[in-house]
Amino acid sequence: MADRPFPILFISSTRIGDAVLSSGLIKKLHEEIPHARFTIAAGPLAAPLFTAVPNLERVIVMAKEKRSGHWFKLWSQVRGRRWGLIVDMRGSGVARFLSSRRRAIYRRIPGAAPVHKVVEAARVLKVEDEPPAPFLYTTPEIEEAAEAWLAGHGPILAVAPGANWVGKAWPPERFAEACARILGTHGSMPDGRLLIVGSAADREPARAVKLAVSRDRIIGGEPGKLDLLTTYACLKRVRLFIGNDSGTMHLAAAAGAPTIGLFGPSDDALYAPWGPKGRVVRGSRDLAAIRKVDPELNQAVCHMFDLSVDSVVEAAARLLKETEVPLAANL
Repeated sequence: MADRPFPILFISSTRIGDAVLSSGLIKKLHEEIPHARFTIAAGPLAAPLFTAVPNLERVIVMAKEKRSGHWFKLWSQVRGRRWGLIVDMRGSGVARFLSSRRRAIYRRIPGAAPVHKVVEAARVLKVEDEPPAPFLYTTPEIEEAAEAWLAGHGPILAVAPGANWVGKAWPPERFAEACARILGTHGSMPDGRLLIVGSAADREPARAVKLAVSRDRIIGGEPGKLDLLTTYACLKRVRLFIGNDSGTMHLAAAAGAPTIGLFGPSDDALYAPWGPKGRVVRGSRDLAAIRKVDPELNQAVCHMFDLSVDSVVEAAARLLKETEVPLAANL
């Protein structure tokens, strides 16, 4: 007799970065419960990350509404089912009012030492001793689209100059200078090409970066032309990624790209790019020093000016060397 379907409601984070960081839990559930059937609820920005999850029944897009109206809408859409498991990464009250055999609900632990968000997510399923690495599912069609987008010769440097707040955004002129040096004749990727990734909102900072190299070495032009999963598939194929602390940075790390995250007014102990190929570069000030001038981290001030181009270029050269594939491995 075939296993009966095991319905799982997974309530993901609203932001892309947090959704990526907890995405390994879905992979773990799929591998350990082969007959699982997934319904995934997520905010409008993060929802497209989950459209290729195996055994997916539905993605519910939760657009924020006044007076928590989005939670009432979610409840009305899922209350009529007996769930095998509800995983609530947002710690909402909704999960407690639904019928389910098991619940795994995110809770803050009072007094607990802060841990990386991947470990924090793993605690929800009590697997923090072996936290599942971020992972996103794609389809053969998505992978083919990525191959076509990147068609050409030469290794790829991907950069994401955008950020959701000016405080976390390294100046685009410095991105441009770093790219010019890395891809220059005497740089660490002299035969490389440039891929600028991000959303349509990142096109303004991307314009300065596009001036770094000749047009024939730029892949695809401005950011915002690719959906999230195709961007993720592209990032699987790049030789190096450099970006601000953002959802795109976490996409790159999840894709297995050698990833340099540029940090200033955010905590790299919590949000560093996850995995053995992830590196953090920050300027002379740590987060505590930045908080002295911007306690709530909400001022419209760039806190990234103390991060030099030299530091980023040198970090890129080191990471490229550390992630070289020995020639014998290619034979």
